[in-house]
Amino acid sequence: MEQKSDETSQPVDQAVGSHAVVPETAPEAEAPQTETPQPTTPVAARVSPAETAPVKIDTTETSLEEARAFARVTEDGHVFVIVEDKEYAVGQYPDKGADEALAYFVKKFDAAANQVALLEARVAAGTVPGDLQKTLEQISLQIADHRFVGDLAGLAARIEALTQRAAQAQEEAKARHAAQAAESLAARERVVAEAEQIAEQDPSKIQWKQSSARMAELFTEWQTLQKAGPRQSKSVEDGLWKRFRGARTLFEKHRRAHFSQLDADHAEAKAAKEKLIQRAEELSTSTDWGVTAGKYRELMDEWKAAKRASRKEDDALWARFRAAQDVFFNARQAANEEIDASFRDNLVVKEAILKRAEALLPIKDLAKAKREFAVIRDEWDAAGKVPRKDIGRMDAGIRKVEDALRQAEREEWDRTNPEVLARKNSALTQLDEAMAKLERALERAQQSGDARKIKAAQEELDTKRALAELFKNAQR
Repeated sequence: MEQKSDETSQPVDQAVGSHAVVPETAPEAEAPQTETPQPTTPVAARVSPAETAPVKIDTTETSLEEARAFARVTEDGHVFVIVEDKEYAVGQYPDKGADEALAYFVKKFDAAANQVALLEARVAAGTVPGDLQKTLEQISLQIADHRFVGDLAGLAARIEALTQRAAQAQEEAKARHAAQAAESLAARERVVAEAEQIAEQDPSKIQWKQSSARMAELFTEWQTLQKAGPRQSKSVEDGLWKRFRGARTLFEKHRRAHFSQLDADHAEAKAAKEKLIQRAEELSTSTDWGVTAGKYRELMDEWKAAKRASRKEDDALWARFRAAQDVFFNARQAANEEIDASFRDNLVVKEAILKRAEALLPIKDLAKAKREFAVIRDEWDAAGKVPRKDIGRMDAGIRKVEDALRQAEREEWDRTNPEVLARKNSALTQLDEAMAKLERALERAQQSGDARKIKAAQEELDTKRALAELFKNAQR
């Protein structure tokens, strides 16, 4: 039996001119080149990893029944595709049935259509693969060469529409990128501007803890924008970074200078307060209570005027300073309490004397009251000192009686002073004369019947009478 070569059992693709009509049987001398079926590499395999986000793809799976509307298969396995009522040779699958031959070239069509579907889905999702145009051109060449069986015209139309959509999507992507770049640039500008504002503050007024924390936050924001945001041009990137770095450098320079000066001030304050503590400790054993208390007040004024050390050191220094004061003032308090204990009997005597003095009020007989108070005052002075806490109360009580006596003496003098009496008598004489004139004026007004004049004369006369009554009462 004659053996068939392997070559005759493989399908054969044939490229023909786009408008030529292929005869039913091709001449043997023009047999096409053989081709072993190979799996078609989908476009997704050629898309960069950054562009392979999951998308929904409407895949194509053409049935043989659908394919027969676009194809004709001869008995010897030649397959022809029909495009716009014209036939074009696609290839041959020898020694196979018509359905197998047709199915082979239909699968090639489905593979191409699914590549287009994948690209359509990615463009619809807003992603345009970098090799989209190259892939579409390759598929378009296969369509032009009639390399498979299916709706070639429809697939060509999809490619054309996809090309236009991809171009539009690229423009939209450019616009989005430009907007994102502008937004990222504005964000960076804001970060830089705020950093510069913080760095340019007066070092003597800046809140270092808050400002340092904010500077750290701005640096984190900068790093995030640099990693996640769109890239800017090199000149813009370098310019912004130079400004940001300069602001951070200036801030750090001011911060170091501030804390260096602060350390120096703390050291100076500590030394000054150590001297104040030494002086306070030297005075702590003094028993010259009044003088030493004044010196402690002076030390306190100096302490308040001195600079502050660090919080921890300043608290410790203050504790030592107060401890020295407490030694002195506690000793003084103990001494005062001992003295006060010896004055408690005097207090009992003086309280009894004060009750006798207060019994003179209100003063009715000035001469008698003065005589009795003179005796009381001598007894008061002889009774001696009282405890410190009672001094104010007792002094205020005896002073109240003294003030009442002085007030009574002034009133008695005013009442009996000849010069004052003479002036009052003269004033009364003048008032009497004035009232006589007013009475005559009132009579004339009454005779005239002028109500206005009557009222004025009566009011003036009443005023003079009231004044005269006051003078007379003052003389009694």
